[in-house]
Amino acid sequence: MRIPKELEKLMFFGIFLCLDAFLYVFTLLPLRVFLAMFRFITLPCYGLRSHRGLTASDRRLLQPAQVCDILKGVILVICYFMMHYVDYSMMYHLIRGQSVIKLYIIYNMLEVADRLISSFGQDILDALYWTATEPKERKRAHIGVIPHFFMAVLYVFLHAILIMVQATTLNVAFNSHNKSLLTIMMSNNFVEIKGSVFKKFEKNNLFQMSNSDIKERFTNYVLLLIVCLRNMEQFSWNPDHLWVLFPDVCMVVASEIAVDIVKHAFITKFNDITADVYSEYRASLAFDLVSSRQKNAYTDYSDSVSRRMGFIPLPLAVLLIRVVTSSIKVQGVLAYVCVVLFYCGLISLKVLNSIVLLGKSCQYVKEAKMEEKLFNPVLTATPGKPAGKQQSTFKSTQGISTDENGSTSVTSQPVHQKENMPSLLVTSNSDQFLTTPDGEEKDISQDSSELKHRSAKKDLLEIDRFTICGNRID
Repeated sequence: MRIPKELEKLMFFGIFLCLDAFLYVFTLLPLRVFLAMFRFITLPCYGLRSHRGLTASDRRLLQPAQVCDILKGVILVICYFMMHYVDYSMMYHLIRGQSVIKLYIIYNMLEVADRLISSFGQDILDALYWTATEPKERKRAHIGVIPHFFMAVLYVFLHAILIMVQATTLNVAFNSHNKSLLTIMMSNNFVEIKGSVFKKFEKNNLFQMSNSDIKERFTNYVLLLIVCLRNMEQFSWNPDHLWVLFPDVCMVVASEIAVDIVKHAFITKFNDITADVYSEYRASLAFDLVSSRQKNAYTDYSDSVSRRMGFIPLPLAVLLIRVVTSSIKVQGVLAYVCVVLFYCGLISLKVLNSIVLLGKSCQYVKEAKMEEKLFNPVLTATPGKPAGKQQSTFKSTQGISTDENGSTSVTSQPVHQKENMPSLLVTSNSDQFLTTPDGEEKDISQDSSELKHRSAKKDLLEIDRFTICGNRID
């Protein structure tokens, strides 16, 4: 009975993380692209000066974060213009002419295809960003960016078309006379219960499923927004028609919530997993957010959300911009003033959402006693010893133990041994995110050999707040 409350807390937090990454594309990304282009244009003017007083980062034409911003902006613009060649009305009538059973099969195939495309879409974008920002010794090596760029554009375009077909199918279901198609599509959610409840799940697998459910729920909300926009446009923005759509929207949202609750409740029951595991999952997502706001962060949080949840905002943003620009006609000075005010409101919402998320994330990290992992190095085995021997000494915390196969949960952490053995600094695995018990912390503080490797205790408030709008550009 505790599962619905704990699950919805995780879902609520995760949906706002996806919203933060989604709003970033519309609000701060255009500003960052403008600043990067301004630097690109004006920096050659400083070439007349001597380079003696400039650092290596100042002598670069563009910072790596700025290169990634420009690539995202260019991909967004190219795919937006390519989407104009896709006729939404023709697609709608083509899908509406199919039989109910065909549409049911098509919708199932689209859901599977969306998960498969998302699984390697972020890899394509990561490969593009790395190829564009890695140090190159020869100018000829820059040519390798071109095929990666075309692959990224093709991926975003195809993924946007796939999401458009999903939205069109849902729109057809909303406008069907007997609502039978909508009922069949909603019953498809209950097939998930059959496919997942009676399988063996470990905490790692349940964490992946929870992240997938967060991404799926947020995507469904955006699809419902697109369906409402298209229907309101057809009825000349009559407010009365919105109340006609309201029961169907509520039915879609309620069925999604009910299926998630039942699915997670029985999975945790059959696999002997307590409800406290969802607070640990939430702490892991909060840890990703807090670590990405540090000065030495290697990635923006929108990319962390993409890797953790499989949510890639670029294709969804391309489709939403395409639908909004085709549904809403901007004419006159007053209309443009409203657009500017709406954009300022989106920026305010993005900044406010980021501030609240960062504050709540710091609170969750402190409650889980994970703040030491942000500032202190992780102890690991020496190069001469096998890593398996060190990894075999994992200790469970808060009543969570390893299973019989020896696999550990996502909330486990290596036990610090008392022997005087040398240690090395490595990057810790973000999936192993558990806290250290209080008694163990006392033992570590009493060990004089490890005091040399422990830095001074810092507070989470010292996290660089300037990176709240994305990667810091020095």
